[in-house]
Amino acid sequence: MIWLTDKIEFPAHVFANKDGIIALGGDLSEERLVVAYKNGIFPWFSEGEPIVWYSPQKRMVLFKEDLKVSKSMQKIIDKNQFLITENTAFSQVIHNCKTINRKDGFGTWITDEMEQAYINLHKKGIAKSIEVWQLSTETDERELVGGLYGLEVNTIFCGESMFSTVSNASKLAFIHLVKTKNYGFIDCQVYNNHLASLGAKEIDRDAFLKLLNV
Repeated sequence: MIWLTDKIEFPAHVFANKDGIIALGGDLSEERLVVAYKNGIFPWFSEGEPIVWYSPQKRMVLFKEDLKVSKSMQKIIDKNQFLITENTAFSQVIHNCKTINRKDGFGTWITDEMEQAYINLHKKGIAKSIEVWQLSTETDERELVGGLYGLEVNTIFCGESMFSTVSNASKLAFIHLVKTKNYGFIDCQVYNNHLASLGAKEIDRDAFLKLLNV
């Protein structure tokens, strides 16, 4: 396994093991994270572990034309019961992604260090968020009930995590992202049923890197 040094560089993708791990160590500086994402690499590790950098053999992506919106989901959209905003509550979104209780166990990988690193990227205009708010029928108050965040790298949106405290809120955020933004595609990183139901699919790493022009 290759350990990173202070130099901002990553090994060639052929050095990734069967689990997609390409390197260990380094830091979560703005410069290193941007270089990583531009090269199709992302960090994923738990508290107390060294930073683990991934370049999976299979990459989950979604092209705009492949987006699937079910009839039931379209009805929810048409009812206009939620307010969707962009980049107004990034810190709240990533904190919810970090702390929400997930049945699959995912979400715990967002460490305090990662949370702050992506907040720093947001302040630089690199990390973005979509927020879904539920509006009170009696007052003007609103409650954050879903959202997602990720990095904007050239014409690609590299999705990191999403959360939902009411049914379909994270789907609303994702659909809004795909429909309103002109990204070449959405990088969803690794397979999950939630994103597959919305039209995301796996492609080989080489095909993914060609799309990134790496």
